Amino acid sequence: MVLLVKIVTQVKLLPEADQVAALRSTLRAVNDAACWVSSVAFERGVPREYELRKHTYAELKARGLGAQVAQHVIRKTCHAYATLKANIKAGNLGKPGSKRRTKAESKPIAFRLKAAQPYDDRCLSWQLDAKTVSLWTTGGRLKGVRFTCSPDALKMLRDYRQGESDLIERDGSFYLIATCDVPEAPPNGTPTGFVGVDLGIANIATTSTGYRATGRGLNRRRTRQLDLRKKLQAKDTKSAKRLLKRRRRAEARHTANVNHIVSKTIVTTAERTGHGIALEDLTGIRSRVRLRKDQRTSLHSWSFHQLAAFVEYKARRVGVPLVYVDPAYTSQQCSQCGHIDRKNRSKQSEFACLACGFMAHADDNASRNIARKGEIMWTAGRESRVPAPV
Repeated sequence: MVLLVKIVTQVKLLPEADQVAALRSTLRAVNDAACWVSSVAFERGVPREYELRKHTYAELKARGLGAQVAQHVIRKTCHAYATLKANIKAGNLGKPGSKRRTKAESKPIAFRLKAAQPYDDRCLSWQLDAKTVSLWTTGGRLKGVRFTCSPDALKMLRDYRQGESDLIERDGSFYLIATCDVPEAPPNGTPTGFVGVDLGIANIATTSTGYRATGRGLNRRRTRQLDLRKKLQAKDTKSAKRLLKRRRRAEARHTANVNHIVSKTIVTTAERTGHGIALEDLTGIRSRVRLRKDQRTSLHSWSFHQLAAFVEYKARRVGVPLVYVDPAYTSQQCSQCGHIDRKNRSKQSEFACLACGFMAHADDNASRNIARKGEIMWTAGRESRVPAPV
């Protein structure tokens, strides 16, 4: 059985003026319909997709939506409520009775008028040689809509595109986000060891092999962007709003680029040395950690999940084993003697074991503990569970 890695490929549409109007009205229509379906689902206690279809399908058809598009609108709404339920269960919206959780549970989910709408192969066809697409709109089938993308993205679409593609409007431009199923590379044999990766804010990533991606430049850029936003928001002029709109996603794009570079370096090192990769499972850390008010911006700007996701899919593509380990006490435990004490870490960047006197950079020490935990988890997972013959 061939395992697949799901990778999304984004292409930018280059529609004519009349095509822009058709695409914009289509997104407005389907998302307005999704809001109505959401209200019906909320009133009926969020029933299953099949039951929700019985209450909404006829009305969606009467609104002018095609049969396949109506199904996608219903499915999109069900998936939104499933995501909300998962976030509540994981504690991402706070404890029961908290203001944020109460707000989320007290009203139907609303969809933005420019939110993504899924298209399958019945509603959307690709002409890759001509670099055009044909897709359904509320005004009829729209043919010959040009798109642009990199040569690598075009090859990815040609070789691996499968399933649905999402149409989205962002800052006045339209994009198609296609799903590509790329075969996962077979494992490169038994790893000779594990590269432990300690994720942090001061240092984005520190590995047990000695690589350290400092976060000084990224954090400095975030601070500048925050100060600039405050100044522009205080001006409240047309030119200031125009500049804010143009820069609204600059920080996110820069952060994603840095995470791609860091993750590629980690995976390449592990592949070259025949090692696996051990990452910390930091799920729910924002709700567990208590910080001063002036530190909260840094915590909530920390893109550890994105970096981990980049490392994971890059590792799967080249066959590098990857495990997630419990991060408990990795920053307090001595990587030499195993002694655990909060006082071992006297400062943010310094580790000094009170038992054996071992001294190191705190992140280097933590990465070694993570590497050791990764080896233990891999060994436990590879152990035979067959009972010994009597």
